[in-house]
Amino acid sequence: MVSRRTVLRGVALSALAATITPARAAAPLRIRAGWVLVPTDLLPILPEAPQLTRHMGKSYVLELQHFNGTTPMITALAAGVIDVAALAFGSLPFAIENAKLGDLRIIADMFQDGAPGYHTNPYLVLKDSPIRRVEDLKGKVLATSVLGSASDLGMRAMLRKHGINDHTDVQIVEAPFPAMKAVLHEKRAVLVPGVLPYSRDPELLAISRPLFTQAEAMGPTQQLFRAARTGFLARHRAEMIDLLEDILRVQRFYSDPANHEEAVQMIARMTKQPAASLEAWLFTKDDYYRSPEGLPNFAALQANIETMRQVGIIPRSIDAAKYADLDLIKAAAKRVAKSG
Repeated sequence: MVSRRTVLRGVALSALAATITPARAAAPLRIRAGWVLVPTDLLPILPEAPQLTRHMGKSYVLELQHFNGTTPMITALAAGVIDVAALAFGSLPFAIENAKLGDLRIIADMFQDGAPGYHTNPYLVLKDSPIRRVEDLKGKVLATSVLGSASDLGMRAMLRKHGINDHTDVQIVEAPFPAMKAVLHEKRAVLVPGVLPYSRDPELLAISRPLFTQAEAMGPTQQLFRAARTGFLARHRAEMIDLLEDILRVQRFYSDPANHEEAVQMIARMTKQPAASLEAWLFTKDDYYRSPEGLPNFAALQANIETMRQVGIIPRSIDAAKYADLDLIKAAAKRVAKSG
């Protein structure tokens, strides 16, 4: 016969197990993340490379949400629709001043345009276009991806530097990056921004030439960075470090020349671009610069913000470094370096 003491002990142990088991079996954190393009954003690559991600599916899972540009992600962050955003250099002052997101924090580099020895985005006109100078754009229709995006702001800065009012002297229309070739070819706009991988499309290269580059407009640019709000970061620091570690591992693997062919084939499959159009530049010095440690270039970012102020895109500057939380990416980079 089982004693009362034995029964009570069993009940107590069962209760203890009930308090422990859920913690061990807790579902991975769902991280809702916005993205625009592959391979400029590595997040969509993570599910394609499970052999490289140590934490995806364990401590976190990704819910990826596509945007045509970075500007709409400000609204999505403010509304709590996404947890992590890919924002451009112009997004920070817009988010702080316009959307009142004073709790926004920059947590990691994504990529930089015009870093010495690396790629910078061209702004393209047709090869046979009569437009030879920026001043020739006055009165014309120009294309942008999304109003307020990095490529949009680079174009507007260049116009203003050459005495062209981007609100009254030109007409600016929106089009997604994959459509820019058709927009230019069909003469729906005389100028389009070229961003990787689409700017290396052989068909686009055959019909176009650069009028100017983003580096000429803005100097070296902290083009995109990853950002989140302080409340989310405070609640989920461990999971965010895991995510950033996985991103750095994927970046390191595909930046290794030994894995170049694998990177080309994967990105060709994901973007539906010919592998031949990726071979020469992808994850090389002809690509954008990505910090191996994931650290943003705050000197460039601050200079970009100052340029926007000087040409009148924003009324006043902000101190970008005040909106940084780099402890997460530093912890992630330390893990990657330690594990080899």
